[in-house]
Amino acid sequence: MSLPNSLFLLIRRFPRGHERINVDRLFMNKAELDLEKYVRTVPDFPTEGINFRDISPLLLNAEAFAHSVEKMASHFNSQDVDYVAGIEARGFLLASALSIELQAGLLPIRKKGKLPRPVISLDYDLEYGAATLEVQKQSIPKGAKVLIVDDVLATGGTAECASKLINLVGGRVIGFGFLISLDALNGRERISGYKEVSLLRYE
Repeated sequence: MSLPNSLFLLIRRFPRGHERINVDRLFMNKAELDLEKYVRTVPDFPTEGINFRDISPLLLNAEAFAHSVEKMASHFNSQDVDYVAGIEARGFLLASALSIELQAGLLPIRKKGKLPRPVISLDYDLEYGAATLEVQKQSIPKGAKVLIVDDVLATGGTAECASKLINLVGGRVIGFGFLISLDALNGRERISGYKEVSLLRYE
């Protein structure tokens, strides 16, 4: 039985006989694992009328998180990904594990002022106001194949901005990966030219 790269690294940290992950149970029940059970819906957060999808229970469960990483990786294994770009902040969590699984480099896409210069900056609109994302100049080779990862696809503004940044730095976006897509917000329309994989979808 071969282990996912990210899971192997987690297990290797513990002495034999003290593994915190029951590997046999993980692989026996993998097909039955319902990731939606590990997403908590928090009503009226951060504002009234919003149902917030909290991925904290999924991250806290080693089996669910490992399964999420392996499942996401299976959609991009054949595309020879050079770099996994994680969008600050929760995108870093999935991107870090996914980069190990895909044996790719990790490229952080950060909020304004978090990276040492020189950087490439790009503004994008939010529902109220605007925000900025940045990547370091010359961080990746020209033509490098980049998978962009975040926890949630909502309106698509952040994802679209990230794709433009990758193009500006000379990379080639080969797709997007999300744990959750909020389909009612039509975020896929803003990245319709790319492959998009979301493990869970909510209206």
